[in-house]
Amino acid sequence: MASLAAAGVGATAGAVASPIGGALLGVAAIAFLGGALRGSTRVLTWGAAVGVVGLGVAGYRGAPPESLLVAAVGLAVAWDVADHGVGLGEQVGRGARARRNVAVHAGTSLLVGSVAAGLVYGVTLAVGGGQPVAALALLLAGGIALISALR
Repeated sequence: MASLAAAGVGATAGAVASPIGGALLGVAAIAFLGGALRGSTRVLTWGAAVGVVGLGVAGYRGAPPESLLVAAVGLAVAWDVADHGVGLGEQVGRGARARRNVAVHAGTSLLVGSVAAGLVYGVTLAVGGGQPVAALALLLAGGIALISALR
């Protein structure tokens, strides 16, 4: 449920920034739901890949950095929480009570993502100079840093 909420926020922010990018982020949200229900990390990975393409499309079409950052954090948190849920289901069983574990993991992921987004946004304001290509490069670098921090 937390993964779907985060993916919904990401898709909404992407749709505000760019309808095509938002549509791809919506497809990623559906893939996260399907991957979580099936217990398939492969589906989650493909969903994340589609979401990253959606972010790239939105950035290429001139979306503002704020919307891209919200969408990127939503995508990263959704993927991380869904992947954690699948792993937890494999280890302790799908019927186990793990709400607290998932809630703490989701909160921590959101905190790390928010701090990373704040840092990337600060760098974008300081260095970007209003150039969309530079903003996209900085956002992608921040996304890579975020994923490496979550792993």
